[in-house]
Amino acid sequence: MCTSLATLLASFHNGTMTNASSAQSSLPSQAAAVADLMQRPNAQVLILGAGINGIATFRDLALQGIDVVLVDAADVMSGASAASSHMIHGGVRYLENGEFRLVREAVQERNRLLRIAPHLVKPLETTIPIYSTFSGVLSAPMRFLMHGSKKSKERGAALIKFGLTLYDSFSRDGGRVPRHRFHGRKKSLHEFPQLDPNVKYTASYWDASAHSPERLGIDMLRDAITAGNGRARVASYTAAIGTRDGGVLLCDNVQQTEILFNADVVVNATGPWVELTNEGFGEPTAFMGGTKGSHIVLDHPELLAATKGHEIFFEHNDGRIVLIHPLNGRVLVGTTDLEHDMREPAECTEAEIDYFFELIAHVFPGIKVGRQDIVHLMSGVRPLPRHVDQAPGFVSRDYRVERSDFAGASKSMLTLIGGKLTTFRASAETITDLVLSELGASRNVSTAELAIGGGRDFPASDRAKERWIAAAASSIPRERLAILLERYGTLALEVADEIEQGPDSPLEFVSDYSHAEIEYLTKNESVVHLTDLLRRRTNLAFVGTSASGIAEIANIMAPILAWNEAQIAAEIAAAEQELLPRTRLALAAAPQ
Repeated sequence: MCTSLATLLASFHNGTMTNASSAQSSLPSQAAAVADLMQRPNAQVLILGAGINGIATFRDLALQGIDVVLVDAADVMSGASAASSHMIHGGVRYLENGEFRLVREAVQERNRLLRIAPHLVKPLETTIPIYSTFSGVLSAPMRFLMHGSKKSKERGAALIKFGLTLYDSFSRDGGRVPRHRFHGRKKSLHEFPQLDPNVKYTASYWDASAHSPERLGIDMLRDAITAGNGRARVASYTAAIGTRDGGVLLCDNVQQTEILFNADVVVNATGPWVELTNEGFGEPTAFMGGTKGSHIVLDHPELLAATKGHEIFFEHNDGRIVLIHPLNGRVLVGTTDLEHDMREPAECTEAEIDYFFELIAHVFPGIKVGRQDIVHLMSGVRPLPRHVDQAPGFVSRDYRVERSDFAGASKSMLTLIGGKLTTFRASAETITDLVLSELGASRNVSTAELAIGGGRDFPASDRAKERWIAAAASSIPRERLAILLERYGTLALEVADEIEQGPDSPLEFVSDYSHAEIEYLTKNESVVHLTDLLRRRTNLAFVGTSASGIAEIANIMAPILAWNEAQIAAEIAAAEQELLPRTRLALAAAPQ
């Protein structure tokens, strides 16, 4: 049996993996992947952690022809990467911390992702409501000099204007990104009629959003599998639980079998779990100080309309920078920044929900929201570096890589500390170059302008999309192809080809999805648990689905995954507990 550390790590997530398909880029089943590791328990590089940073590093190394293995204690993209604010941004507020290098890199990566992943990363206009003119002008330099150790004061128009002017200088991508706009009270309320009438100004600028970070990870995994041609292997639900004889002891959390795996370089990309992973190796470290960030997702047409398609990014009464983000026909509201013990699961609490309702009322006082409007809850832990005297909101979002000898063996371990969704490609490039140096190898391929997954040849305009659909030569209706194109990018052709192979019909309880599409995802994208598909292969959890919808999808998946009646019932119960907000909150509040 595997040790308790594997159970501890897996308890933060939910999911497993599935049956392999004949398509070259399809992800292997968890059973097939583990069998492969048992048959060949060695590689040049072993990456621990299949979040956005681990996956991006896996892809980069596979493109260089390196023999690389990626494992995760749970499903891919199921930790911090699944609980983000879905923002691809430079971080205008990081300027206040003096993190100019990070902001410059982040806006460059933002602009790059708009080019190489246009199917999943979209431009987003962001608006800041402002309630004073000069507030914060004197305190901001002190926060800069003291690196955020002083409590924040309200940021006024003068300070925000200065910050956005500086942000423009980093951000404009040769003039392709518009400059920020500033409006007074009258024009602000004309554009946003439901905004707090006490607002004095609004400032608007452009960033971007990731409509589905989880699918971004899936696309990169498929890229890596294709590029690796057998030299890039991935196994989910396979935890690193310790060391033995200079190797890494892996635990298959499905069959509870152990594998002693050897690699020349180990990359610890487990994010907020870095300390637990190193502790399991007998090498305790004090690198990390992650904070919990929660969000709620609301089905609230009035609030959605009030945003006018803009992310509303603002300072709440307590000085926290928070957001109201229209996305996928819903409204994402967040986020908190609370100290967290990684030995405990991250859950969105009733107190945090009350906080979110307060911040909505702060900006849109005439709009009423309640718990009945919540369709999804998200909570994760940011992989931040350890901090002592800094307020959580001011801790650097930058990343660094620490090198150490691995468990006394003649091999090296590289540990990624920090990082954020926006900079995943850049951090992966940094780690990959360090790995190549350790191996005495050189870079053959740059990922800087290499399209990701369905972003390859993605049509950029509405007219180009119409031409793409017309050229698809598919029997699927044009309206359906348009939905698939937006969902999967140009990989929609692969989905459409499989849909055409047999009968298909729309789902009864879930709009825009069909039986054949669910079957395709189940067979080709390493799905084992119902929540894998609902949360990470589709956006169904994000937009909210009913108990009837959950059961309908479970029954489509069951024959493919050979679930019996008891397994179907267990999968449905687990999904309802995790995904239905009222059930989840009631269980969280129940005495333990």
